[in-house]
Amino acid sequence: MAQVANLALDRGDPRLHEKEREVQDTLVSAQAVGVALRPQHRKLHDRSVTFEEYHYYAQRTRAEEDLLTEKETGVLSIIFPSKNDSGVQPETKNVTRDASTMNISSVENRRLITDEEWINASRALRTASRGAIFYLITTDILGPFGLPYAFATMGWGPGVALYTVFASLAGYSGYLLWETFLGLDSYQFPLRSFGDMAFRLYGPWMQHLFNFLQSVQLVLNVGLIIISNGEALSQAAQFKLCYIICCLIWALVGFVLGQVRTLQKFGWLANAAVWFNLLCMFITMGGAAHTPPNYAGRSQSAGHSIGDGSSVEPVNGVFPSVMTTGGIPNTGDFAATVSGAMQAVFAYGGAMVFPEFMAEMKRPKDFLTGMWAAQAFIYFCYMFYGLFMYGYQGQYSINPTYLGISKYSIQTAGNVFAMLSGVIAAGLYGNIGLKVLYNNLLVGLFGAPPLTNNAGKWLWALLIPIYWGIAFVLGAGIPNFSGLTSVVASFCILHFTYTFPPMLATLFWIHRAAMDDGEGFDPMTGATVRHDHGIKRLARGFASLGPKRIMLSVFNIFYFFGALALAGLGAYSAIVTLKSAYAESVTTSFVCTSPVDG
Repeated sequence: MAQVANLALDRGDPRLHEKEREVQDTLVSAQAVGVALRPQHRKLHDRSVTFEEYHYYAQRTRAEEDLLTEKETGVLSIIFPSKNDSGVQPETKNVTRDASTMNISSVENRRLITDEEWINASRALRTASRGAIFYLITTDILGPFGLPYAFATMGWGPGVALYTVFASLAGYSGYLLWETFLGLDSYQFPLRSFGDMAFRLYGPWMQHLFNFLQSVQLVLNVGLIIISNGEALSQAAQFKLCYIICCLIWALVGFVLGQVRTLQKFGWLANAAVWFNLLCMFITMGGAAHTPPNYAGRSQSAGHSIGDGSSVEPVNGVFPSVMTTGGIPNTGDFAATVSGAMQAVFAYGGAMVFPEFMAEMKRPKDFLTGMWAAQAFIYFCYMFYGLFMYGYQGQYSINPTYLGISKYSIQTAGNVFAMLSGVIAAGLYGNIGLKVLYNNLLVGLFGAPPLTNNAGKWLWALLIPIYWGIAFVLGAGIPNFSGLTSVVASFCILHFTYTFPPMLATLFWIHRAAMDDGEGFDPMTGATVRHDHGIKRLARGFASLGPKRIMLSVFNIFYFFGALALAGLGAYSAIVTLKSAYAESVTTSFVCTSPVDG
């Protein structure tokens, strides 16, 4: 054994494959003479990789994309994305294996991969077009159908003003994430998630915080859709089927739908979901205009949440007429008003998965136009719907609002389309949520195979039922739908849409501006040259931004703290709302009676 050990120390283990031994010897020699360590030979999250190295390879990748991929133009390519797009074409020289099928979480396996094979493995995941991104962003079952409830708690004026502010800032945040992503992502060091962006700018502690909050939000989003679809199914079944069984049915549907792994395939499901959403909106608007509100579901209405609830309770058998207000309703219930505002935040919760969307695009530069188109669609269509429904249903607005239609035939038609759209949205959230956990926890910490590997595909199939089961338990276990949406919005959505983008972009700008003449990354030696470090370098980078970037950075700082303050108010209101739900015994935790059945 000693002889074998000596041989291993001298020339490598003779039991190793000859090519593997040659690669290992080359790596040792390269490190001895100062030649750069290749990206594929590093750890998946390597703290020794500098900002300059990430940025160098990002610039190379953007240049390659400009040369090798065609820029998407025209409005029709957004509305009607191509079905035959094969994504980024792979390299063919110096390629002997498909690295995307290998277990690249193993350092030993990555040492055998050439530069071209490593780049091909990254390109294999980049298949989505901006049209697919448009539909993925607008695949939102909760955004439009929570807005009437939000307007009912805020009134016409404040509701429109706040929703407009949220829309403008959400678009700006999307731009910040896009610019930061383009400067950090590359074929050599691909960005996969929000947490990866945090790691490259702030370090592992921020990465873990982002991953935790994102995982919580996504699993709760899936849980929310399970219980909203459960409410819709119980209503369609005229409450003859136990409510919790209705929820369980949708969890089981998720076991099957969750087997879709790539966003390109989800793009076509998302396309259908958007049209289902629109059909549901048209049906419920028609129902609200010609039928009275669903008085049986008043315990879930905005009028029950604000004030003493008397605005939705009958007097001598007669229900109060529909009421709307120009300003904030004079109820003195501040927490309920803020909780309602959090429903508007839900409409712009897509920023939380923007990095994941860009990570699977063949040309991430095209993301911006798809994002702006989606934000414009969300703003105009959703706000019109919210104001229309509020005008006809007022304080009786229920969250989600398609449950507030009283005529059974119209109610059921709306519920069917809402359930179809909802389960697709839940599938999308579950897909990205499990990817975050899989890539960061299982691959990063436990060396699990990647999802392009056959073993990874089988492991994904086994994990999907577990993920959806957890979402079902969490969603069904937390009482009061609007209270739960407020919790998700204030603790998670608001941060990913409004708090985190400015803090990421500002530090990215500073690091980029701090690269002075004679500084940067040398790909031949792997060395990064810096003339200064720490606070001094950050201060110099900030001063080097230029007038426009300095103004934007100052705005970003105020934007960051303002978002934190709003999140604190939202968290307070959500906690108060849930406490009231428990105190009044109007919870919906694992019950058989549907919450919209009187």
